[in-house]
Amino acid sequence: MKISVVTPCFNSRATLGEAIESVRSQDYPHWEHIVVDGGSTDGTLDLIKSFPHLISTSEKDQGHYDAMNKGIARASGEVVVILNSDDSFRPGALRAAAAAFADHPGWDALFADVVFVDERGRKIFQRQEATYDYNVLLYGLDYICHQTLFVRKAVYERLGLYRFREFSNSADYEFKLRLGRQGCRVGHVPALFVNYRYHPAGQSADRRIIRNMLEQTAIIRREYGNPGGWRGKMLTFVYKAKRQLQKLLIRGKCDLVPGTWRLRTHLRDKSDFSSNAGLDKLTP
Repeated sequence: MKISVVTPCFNSRATLGEAIESVRSQDYPHWEHIVVDGGSTDGTLDLIKSFPHLISTSEKDQGHYDAMNKGIARASGEVVVILNSDDSFRPGALRAAAAAFADHPGWDALFADVVFVDERGRKIFQRQEATYDYNVLLYGLDYICHQTLFVRKAVYERLGLYRFREFSNSADYEFKLRLGRQGCRVGHVPALFVNYRYHPAGQSADRRIIRNMLEQTAIIRREYGNPGGWRGKMLTFVYKAKRQLQKLLIRGKCDLVPGTWRLRTHLRDKSDFSSNAGLDKLTP
């Protein structure tokens, strides 16, 4: 099974090299790495050129989801995974994903567990999940780390790509819901696949981005049938509790401390990131 790794980037010179090396050092040989640059000006292009194995392009785009779509369209692998330029795969991730698809040929996609790290790569905490549950996603919370989501390219061709024009910060959440609504079989691999970085130059650490993401998530939930209001709050409580019960029954553990609490000290009112889609210009 050939796996296509798609990395969108823009002015990512400081972190892209680690992401590239994390793919190149995998103990699984059947992969390609597609880097879609948005027209960087900080030396990112020189870094990309120093890795001749990369399949790359550089042109202005409409944000990271637009770049993801371009990479997916270019992918020649049976399976596609998105690895952002400031994150990295952990050893054995690609081999474990390929083995899981081989063991479960009916799976349309799979996701795995994640380690959150700081700007120096130091562990903040790790998050381990139990199973894909559409209702937990819709009524509870988005608990699937996008960088651990491996999707058969045929599924993208059937369901469509990321709706970047509508959801500049939450298009991956909408796609995860789309998988469930369309009846796709999404498996879970109980292994740590990705180091997800929270750092001063990242969007994830920016409170403005988080607020924008929550606003877009609310729109997506309404589109998919979440009633919102007091009924929505009750459903959120119920399905968050269901997620913890699933983790306790399947993994033998649950979250005693919320992830948002663990990450709070790594957030900033305004982080120092570049965006060619205007996301760095969001008002406080």
